[in-house]
Amino acid sequence: MKRSAGILLPIFSLPSDYGIGSLGKEARAFADFLHDAGQSWWQILPVGPTGLGNSPYTSASTFAGNPLFIDLEALAADGLLTEDDLASARLPVTDKVDYGAVYRVREPLLRKAAKRAWEQDGAAIRAFADSTPWLKEYTLFQAARTHFGRGWCDWPDEALRRHERAAVERWRETLAEDVAYHTCVQYWFFTQWAALKKYVNGLGIQIIGDVPIYVSLDSSDVWAEREQFLLDGEGRPSKVAGVPPDYFSEDGQLWGNPLYDWAAMKRDGFGWWIRRVEGAAKLFDAIRIDHFRGLESYWAIPADSDTAKVGQWEKGPGMDLLRVLTGWFSGITYIAEDLGILTDAVHDLRNESGLPGMKVLEFAFSGPDNAYLPHHYQPHCICYTGTHDNDTAVGWYTHATEEEKAFAKAYLGADDAESVRRALLRAGQGSVAELFVAQLQDYLGLGSEGRINVPGVAEDNWCWRMRPGMTTPALAEEIKELTHAFSRC
Repeated sequence: MKRSAGILLPIFSLPSDYGIGSLGKEARAFADFLHDAGQSWWQILPVGPTGLGNSPYTSASTFAGNPLFIDLEALAADGLLTEDDLASARLPVTDKVDYGAVYRVREPLLRKAAKRAWEQDGAAIRAFADSTPWLKEYTLFQAARTHFGRGWCDWPDEALRRHERAAVERWRETLAEDVAYHTCVQYWFFTQWAALKKYVNGLGIQIIGDVPIYVSLDSSDVWAEREQFLLDGEGRPSKVAGVPPDYFSEDGQLWGNPLYDWAAMKRDGFGWWIRRVEGAAKLFDAIRIDHFRGLESYWAIPADSDTAKVGQWEKGPGMDLLRVLTGWFSGITYIAEDLGILTDAVHDLRNESGLPGMKVLEFAFSGPDNAYLPHHYQPHCICYTGTHDNDTAVGWYTHATEEEKAFAKAYLGADDAESVRRALLRAGQGSVAELFVAQLQDYLGLGSEGRINVPGVAEDNWCWRMRPGMTTPALAEEIKELTHAFSRC
């Protein structure tokens, strides 16, 4: 990874007439903006189908793509939808995504288009299905979840819950129409994604994607491969994932994901992880390993706990897993999301793995010894103003303590939200970090209204969206000049 710069913007934050930023003209327009701004990287969040709370970190599959990202105009261009169909799907462009409205207008159109697609492109869809090993389980999982109207742990057919082969095949036949629909949706997603990635890479821009460390209990991954997870005979976890009280939350973060059976995974040669990264490598040019510290040791919380305060640290797979992934996929660029409660053992693991870690400027202003201050950096790291879990730069300064503001003034020579925002961007660009990434909101100068996620808070997250016209030629030129001044483009 050469010295460079990039911008963090989730796909769902793109403006669109159809509610969610699509893989079509909106994404290409943003890639053009990145190119004009002299950026080499576009960092996004996970792109799987979302679950409760619309979080990209609670997905029904670690392999599948989100149907809300599909470009409806491309389907119309292929004769699968009409102009009247598109008109019926148009939604007002607002500052926040209305996921309920998006689902209501999109799903009927996707189902309508899928029936036509099987008639028109059936051979291509079948070829895709035959070459996509995880697809059979995922499509039946989604079809059954719709049919029963509940998560798989509560399906009334016990044999299907247990993923017994006879029941799986019986229900695959019973729900064949819905299985065909979900198969078509994934065919569209991966076809459109491949075209977008080719376009973005053609501009000299690479995509950083995110591999969440855990998967959802209510996912095809857990239902179909429960031997990879610590579950009881009914498929329910006795302990779940999260983190203890930290910077973000006094009660910690109770994620609720099932924990891996790392011993079983090691005996299997970490095959599940190899397949997982292989899938991510088809989507992204670089992969951020979420919650890297959990590979050294992870916080295990009793499943009946109301908060993450109660739990214990348990040993993770460490280099046993990382050695496999870096060896098996030597051409992939990895980034270690080494944030949170860190120990010497976590730092040692990152150093032994050779992966660059993350430095977040918004964490830096407690005093001159803070490791997130740029004068402490080693070149082999990635610097961020903030991540999707942080406030914007303006929002951070607005809510910072008086001590943080005083030190920011001493360190940055800035003493109000706007001057601090600009100073943080200059500090990151001018650092020795290999890559500097800022949220687009920080270049736009937005306050807390532009925040993507507040960890530990269940509602009103993952819905900020960029309005049309925000990414202007003047802004692109401003970013390019700053990036060029520090030899990052």
